[in-house]
Amino acid sequence: MLLKRLLPALALFSSLTADEKVTPAPPEFGFVNLFNGKDLTNWVDVNTSPDTWAVKDGLLVCSGKPIGVMRSEKLYENFILVVEWRHMEAGGNSGVFLWSDAKPSGNRLPKGMEVQMLELEWPNIHKKRDGSPNHPGYVSGELFGAGGMKAVPENPRGSRSMSYEMRCKGKGEWNQYVIVAVDGTVKLSINGKFVNGIREADLRKGYLCLESEGAEIHFRKVQIMELPTGRAKDLGMTLDKK
Repeated sequence: MLLKRLLPALALFSSLTADEKVTPAPPEFGFVNLFNGKDLTNWVDVNTSPDTWAVKDGLLVCSGKPIGVMRSEKLYENFILVVEWRHMEAGGNSGVFLWSDAKPSGNRLPKGMEVQMLELEWPNIHKKRDGSPNHPGYVSGELFGAGGMKAVPENPRGSRSMSYEMRCKGKGEWNQYVIVAVDGTVKLSINGKFVNGIREADLRKGYLCLESEGAEIHFRKVQIMELPTGRAKDLGMTLDKK
């Protein structure tokens, strides 16, 4: 009786070609260059100036002035992002925003998950009111919700997450960030080691933004690998594309 019920299905299977019998392959994953070394393709200025961002000798050069951001053309949800950068001034300030709304607020910076990029002298140049150096945790890839974004820090320094190791290099030296962002959780590798994390972000799909914040910074690599979608839409944690 069971064989009789299966005969129609077996007949259909036998009529398929070899290619049709193979289970479809999962999507292929690979890195895409968001900076091509030639121009600003893939990026849209938000609130900086025509002179803020330029390509020189294959590098993306940010003058740092005025304060503001440029955003990716696309929205991203889950991904691996690789950014190689170097500050050119002592105490330089910059960063990359994930899952951002790309809508600047009062300080000219948008809502989003900021991955901090500060030159090592920043705490000494920007001292506390009593004249003592600022907290060293600022300068090695701190993760925090900017512009009102909320998240839970892995290694808390207030609402921010501080790296367990200070691995960033100083002025004129290249740093590599590998950022894994999945379903509201961010893990950060600095120069070859994962040292920071934050989770439960209340926005999980948005733009990438590169930040101009007062000092010259260079980028030589900005690459992304998109990963399968997650729960952002289900949770209402996404943006309508502009």
